[in-house]
Amino acid sequence: MEKLEKAYVNSAVPSAEYESACGELITKYKTLRNTLSDTVPDVSHFMATYAMHCASARHRLQVGLPATIEHRVNNPSDRSSSSAVSVAECVHHYIGAMDTIKLNMVAKDQVAPCLSDLLVSLYKVPQLPADFKGKAVAQQWLERLEKMRASDELGDDEVRQLLFDVENSYNAFMQLLGGKDAGG
Repeated sequence: MEKLEKAYVNSAVPSAEYESACGELITKYKTLRNTLSDTVPDVSHFMATYAMHCASARHRLQVGLPATIEHRVNNPSDRSSSSAVSVAECVHHYIGAMDTIKLNMVAKDQVAPCLSDLLVSLYKVPQLPADFKGKAVAQQWLERLEKMRASDELGDDEVRQLLFDVENSYNAFMQLLGGKDAGG
């Protein structure tokens, strides 16, 4: 991951190839992280144990998104049908996350993929400002879940707060897109 990040920053890898390779590495990391959570609590601990100095890799794995998505620049003239698809995908992930929580599926391995998909989809919506609070909320919950084992469940207070945060984020998302009331 560190080599890929440096190659991308130095323009040695085209954006499309970087995004694909980075997405694949992040997926592999998440898969291994779940299976090795007993022996390797988090990537920072692992890197410290083995004296690895990979700040770019650590950041990318903690964020869970390729830089091309995390730092996507919104171009106002690029609001085509792909924008509508991105909005629809984002709404789908919001509803999926809220339904997952409401169905009391609150273990890390049930909630984290929903929030991760939601976060990725939020970065793909060109109408959203870069500082849209919903991105930060999803990222904060993912960082909180990162510290848990796959089978660990959120407590009742955490579940309630997570649902509240996701619903507020959804309502703000809908308001930004021109809808008066999301009816969440």
